[in-house]
Amino acid sequence: MISQEAQPWYLEYKIHKNRPGLLGDISSMLGLMNVNIMAINGVDLQKRGMILHTNDMEKIELIGKVLKDVPDITLTAFRPPTILDRLAVRHGKYIDRDLYDKKTFRFIREEIGLLVDFLSEIFQNTGHQLIGIRGMPRVGKTESIVAGSVSANKKWILVSSTLLRQTIRSQLVDDELDPDNIFIIDGIVSTLRANDIHRNLIREILRMPSTKVIEHPDIFIRETEYELDDFDYIIELRNDPNEEITYDLINTSFSSFDIS
Repeated sequence: MISQEAQPWYLEYKIHKNRPGLLGDISSMLGLMNVNIMAINGVDLQKRGMILHTNDMEKIELIGKVLKDVPDITLTAFRPPTILDRLAVRHGKYIDRDLYDKKTFRFIREEIGLLVDFLSEIFQNTGHQLIGIRGMPRVGKTESIVAGSVSANKKWILVSSTLLRQTIRSQLVDDELDPDNIFIIDGIVSTLRANDIHRNLIREILRMPSTKVIEHPDIFIRETEYELDDFDYIIELRNDPNEEITYDLINTSFSSFDIS
């Protein structure tokens, strides 16, 4: 049984020679040290990741020293696990993250399950969060946000959207204003199609200590006082890796961009 004080650790190594029995040797070593392997998976080309549990820091230090001397592998990470580490082990791959803008994460449509789990993890954070989601029409932006909210056991509120038909809310009832809710805002609808009453509601929501998700954040930034630096996460969702996300069809007075 795992001690209540046991802490999770993320162990990752690159395999140079995948000889028979390599994983078994490493697993056996950890087992002999009474270190629990909670999850294991390939996380990248020739890389394997593990989530370990132990409350003994001496064992952690010893594992690091031993694995550095194993000739067939190179230890690439040994740390308390991040959200990205947990998801990498769960899904068998790392989320594509921008090398220069660390707040930007990229997904393709066939990775919707990974995106939903990622959103679920960050939706469980408390307090103010501003998340932007870029993507072309019908790629699955709103559906992913809703699924992530459900997975995080959070209530989701469509403040503006074109999920079923155009939604432009002018007010919210008391229980909808709970800061624990996830507020979904369509940046095109709220800035190019809405009236002043709706825009005042958006300002009120943005001041709340809650999670707000804005679809089409670039248009929202263009039409409001908000800047890219105000966002905690930017998520890009494409049909395929080479798809360009563009807003060429948007007119500042009326959007002909079909976002239904």
